[in-house]
Amino acid sequence: MPLTRISLRKGKSTEYRQALAESVQRALVETFNVPSDDQFMLITEQEPENFIYDRQYLGIDRSDDFVVIQLTVSNTRTRETKQALYKRIVERLEESPGVRPKDVFINLVEVLPENWSFGDGMAQYV
Repeated sequence: MPLTRISLRKGKSTEYRQALAESVQRALVETFNVPSDDQFMLITEQEPENFIYDRQYLGIDRSDDFVVIQLTVSNTRTRETKQALYKRIVERLEESPGVRPKDVFINLVEVLPENWSFGDGMAQYV
């Protein structure tokens, strides 16, 4: 169960934002063994003055189309699986909605399975 947060500069269309969500979800299903209906996403648009990032950090040329994707996930996947996810997210986003790979920043936050409650006040993974 990932909780996905996508942040981007304000001004993109509803269709663009929907394509971001769909592409990330497809990558999660394909590489992270996430069921297709296990989708919990928050998309936040930022005013340009509140979306601060280094356009050249680590020699990567970022544009105004920069997207930050933060995934909170259970700490159950291997390093190789995580690397496959990063690659697949970038591939999917390049296909739709057309985000350059250099404009995709991904951060995983790993938590223990007991740190999830999907409703009813229960920890369903315990």
